[in-house]
Amino acid sequence: MKGRSWICLFGLAVWGTFSCRSQQSVSEESVVVKVDTVRLYEGDFRISYPGKVRAAADVNLAFRVAGPIARVPVRVGQYVRTGDLLAEIDPRDYETQLAATEAQYNQVKAEAERVIELQKRGSAPDNDRDKAFYGLQQVSAKYEANKNALADTKLLAPFDGYVQKKFFEAGETVAAGTPVVAIIGAQSLEVEINIPASDYIRRHRFDAYECEADVLPGVIFPLELIGIAQKANLNQLYNVRFRLSSAAADTLSAGMNANVTIYYKPDERNLVAVPLSAVFEKDGGSAVWIYDPVSQTITQRMVEPVELHKDGVMLVSGGITAGEIVVVAGLRSLEEGQRVEPLKPVSKTNIGGLL
Repeated sequence: MKGRSWICLFGLAVWGTFSCRSQQSVSEESVVVKVDTVRLYEGDFRISYPGKVRAAADVNLAFRVAGPIARVPVRVGQYVRTGDLLAEIDPRDYETQLAATEAQYNQVKAEAERVIELQKRGSAPDNDRDKAFYGLQQVSAKYEANKNALADTKLLAPFDGYVQKKFFEAGETVAAGTPVVAIIGAQSLEVEINIPASDYIRRHRFDAYECEADVLPGVIFPLELIGIAQKANLNQLYNVRFRLSSAAADTLSAGMNANVTIYYKPDERNLVAVPLSAVFEKDGGSAVWIYDPVSQTITQRMVEPVELHKDGVMLVSGGITAGEIVVVAGLRSLEEGQRVEPLKPVSKTNIGGLL
């Protein structure tokens, strides 16, 4: 029994020694990771969005009075100048109303002038003078309203432009305020885009704007910012409008597609670019694994993200400098101070082969 006990104790000792050596070899074993070098960001601070060229003035015109349409002397696509006749309502009823009101106006005016003259001579009381004065004022307003109504039977072009659409033809009766003709301006064009909230919040850094039309690749048109909507639409996007130059209006046309580029002022801090895959969440913030080529170990470090580029690059400020090496793959399985081995790049002469 004593011999067997000694053998058991010896076996346990050997197993413990082997186990300790195994654990030591595991802890010293390097993990292969993919790394990349942090570089100073020197690129352009710009963003691009698809847009649409639109007419600066695009309105549906309507009569202010009702009645049957006598004529619509324009055709779709026709160029019209300010003041040109677009449509006309049959004016007969309005001419009759005006004639009747004019006769009433002339009568009341003559009576009012007579009463006022008598009051000046002391032959009429002040009360008669006041009645005559206010009566004339009332009929004068009615007379002016009927003159305006007759003038409103003619629908005139409010600006130079092109007839976009006709909603009614001669012989049809329309109500006041019903669109009859649509017209778009010919002298100025706008470009419209929609931006997400991530760009809306940095709108104060927008600096310059330009666009390139699909039909004229390589031709750049400068833009002037008109305004940015303060409320998002149903797609959580904010509408942005730009004004094109008068020269662009001679080349482009409403309805064309355009790509708008917004240049914005760079952040005052020195920014560095790291692959997005190197950044992970830590305690509500962002962190990266820094690789030390001397000790061949990694250290966790918090960083301050500034913005994300569409090419998968994250711009960060603070916590990291250009030239440092970050781990870009296998982040979840790493630990502080762990020994790692950078993955060797694929040989250009043996692409797809073994290293």
